[in-house]
Amino acid sequence: MKMTLTAKNMELNNRLRTQIEQKLRRLDRTTGDDSEILIELIANASRAADESHIAEVQLRSEGATVRSRAAGATAIAALDIVLDKIERQIVRMKERPRAVRDRAADEVGVVLRREAAGTVEVEPAPGRRGPSVVKIKRFDMSPMFEEDAIARLEETDHAFFVFLDAETNEVSVVYRRTDGNYGVIQPVIRR
Repeated sequence: MKMTLTAKNMELNNRLRTQIEQKLRRLDRTTGDDSEILIELIANASRAADESHIAEVQLRSEGATVRSRAAGATAIAALDIVLDKIERQIVRMKERPRAVRDRAADEVGVVLRREAAGTVEVEPAPGRRGPSVVKIKRFDMSPMFEEDAIARLEETDHAFFVFLDAETNEVSVVYRRTDGNYGVIQPVIRR
C-alpha cells in the first residue's frame, strides 16, 4: 500500500510514522496491494482537549475511493477512530452488490435471451425474496404525442401509461402526479 502522510501544526517524527505504519497494517487484509492511502493529521483543531487532533483519511482501492474524518485527544487516537470507520466502509462496499446499472444490464440480457428462447419464467427465481412478476402484458405501440398519451391515461384507472413518442420515436411513460398534473419519463440509454 502506498502511503502519503501530511501533518499540520505538528511534527512528524520517526516514532509517529512507525506507529501509523503499524496501524495501517490492519487494512492490508481488506485492501489490494495497489491501494493508495492519503493521511492528513491536524493538531490543535479544537479547543476541546478530547478533540484537539483530527485525522483525515482517503483510501483508493480497486477503483473505489473511501474517505473519513475523526477527532481525538491525540493523533493516534484520532487515527484509530478513522481507521475503524474506513474498515467498516470497505467491508460494506465489498458486501454490497455490484452497481445497479451493472446488475440491471445483466438482468436485461438474461430476460432477453430467455424471451428469445421462449422460456420466460413467471415464478420467482429460487432464493429470491419479495414481490415477483405474476403477469406480463404485451401490446402494439403506435406513435403518439404526449397529449394523446395523457388522454389514453385518463381512459384507464392506472397511474401511468407507456407510449411511443411521435416526436422522438422513443418509448416514454406519462404518469399522474400527486399535485394533479402529469409527468413524462423519457429514458436515456448510455452506451
